[in-house]
Amino acid sequence: MACWLYEGMLLFGVVFIAGYLFGALTQQRHALQYRHELQAFMFVVLGLYFTWFWHKGQTLAMQTWHIRLVAADGGPVSQGRALLRYVLAWVWFWPPLALRAWLELPVAEVLVLLGGWVAVWALLARFHPQRQFWHDALAGTRLVDARALRPQGGRA
Repeated sequence: MACWLYEGMLLFGVVFIAGYLFGALTQQRHALQYRHELQAFMFVVLGLYFTWFWHKGQTLAMQTWHIRLVAADGGPVSQGRALLRYVLAWVWFWPPLALRAWLELPVAEVLVLLGGWVAVWALLARFHPQRQFWHDALAGTRLVDARALRPQGGRA
């Protein structure tokens, strides 16, 4: 969970720069102007960020906590598999956001639903045979301790 929080702080900079770039290129003058286009742009920017770093094995936050993403067989993650993991990782957020759009719920209720759904989705990992998150299982990836992958006596 600490890795998630650190990743969020790092992503603040990525999202800020991408939002500034989008606003400058589109001459956006109001926050709701081009709202859906901005959301799609951010989805793509975040997808590029995560796909690139996961293909390399680690995001900056994952490096700090010695977490590495590998394919199910222990090998490196392809860009296609990293992209699939990114899309499947949105299952953490899709159901409450879909309910919000369908039922036109207020933001406060959506936040409560989101918190509950994240807790349920995290608990579902306990039912996986290797106790991994289901988006990893479906994408054919897994998180491992990066320190265990280092050769003995060497630096990695």
